[in-house]
Amino acid sequence: MIAAFELRACAHAVLQDQGPNALTFVTKRIGPLAVKGDVEGVETRKQIAHRLEQPMGTPLR
Repeated sequence: MIAAFELRACAHAVLQDQGPNALTFVTKRIGPLAVKGDVEGVETRKQIAHRLEQPMGTPLR
């Protein structure tokens, strides 16, 4: 399992690289991972996407 701070850092890196398309960029990768059966990869991308939906600096529930 990836630590919360690492997921936040991943979300930040994707946001820096992809800008306003960051959420789409991450969610488009979930399908191919699911087809491959990569459950951990799918869950990681979902958690990164969740962090992208939150304003930076907002505590997660």
